[in-house]
Amino acid sequence: MKKKAIIISIKGFKLTKMEKKLISEEKPWGLILFKRNIRDLSQVETLIQNIRKISKDRKFPIMIDEEGPDVSRLKKIISNKLSQSFFGINYTRNPKTTKIIYKNYINYITTILNKIGININTVPVLDVLRNRTHKVIGNRSYSKDPKIVKLLGDLCIKQYKLKKIGTVIKHIPGHGCSNKDSHKSLPKVTLNLKTLNKIDFLPFKLSKSFFAMTSHILFSKLDNENVATFSKKIISKIIRGKLGFKGILISDDISMKALKYDLVKNATMSLVAGCNLVLYCAGDINENFKLIKEVPFIDKFTIKKTSEFYKFLR
Repeated sequence: MKKKAIIISIKGFKLTKMEKKLISEEKPWGLILFKRNIRDLSQVETLIQNIRKISKDRKFPIMIDEEGPDVSRLKKIISNKLSQSFFGINYTRNPKTTKIIYKNYINYITTILNKIGININTVPVLDVLRNRTHKVIGNRSYSKDPKIVKLLGDLCIKQYKLKKIGTVIKHIPGHGCSNKDSHKSLPKVTLNLKTLNKIDFLPFKLSKSFFAMTSHILFSKLDNENVATFSKKIISKIIRGKLGFKGILISDDISMKALKYDLVKNATMSLVAGCNLVLYCAGDINENFKLIKEVPFIDKFTIKKTSEFYKFLR
């Protein structure tokens, strides 16, 4: 399986000549779509069909962020007004009914994703809400209770699997403990391992999700030099070790302000640290080509896990 260790993004509603060349000749692992790529149902179906045709891969991974009202890329197609916090709050009042409603909600979302051809959604958010959690997480989190976050997160992953769509747990090993937005600046967390393990790490433990996305957070008591995305120590000892994550690990967007280097160095450091794939979301064609020329082909582990994902798909 000859694929580069990067998930690319594109600029508009249809592929440009250079984007077609990028997909057909440079072999990115996958592609992520945003609101800028979606005008209506017919257009996005056609776009996805063209991407797969050009890639010569009918199971080519195409991702989206479709979480709820705060993060919805399909707003022009659907009305997604139920947040993860809605389900967390209602679970405390009526667990049985809430689980039924949540399953029905997921079935609604996945039916649309199946129709248009998306095979990975970057849910669930497993960050535990705290009193000082930055609003960038807000009601994207299920709850302040890590046990509820884990329970509803596991339910989400299971329901998506029933509809043959992969999930991406995020932001591993936890973003709820930060009071800054990593899109704009570097969040620093000074909590010790015992506290993190009891609260923030708990929802991620032994997850059966095919994919996970890292957090661009500096956990100073775990690695005082590197954000989690760049930290061999955190990836090997915490994410792979203590949390037991066995799937494909994806960096959060390497163009975010929390990362201090240029895009190529951000990508390189992520992969060297132990991420299997890097994510680039800005869609600049020149940067896409620059990055894809520099990143390596996926390693044996990622080949194996990608093959397992492909077998899982319809």
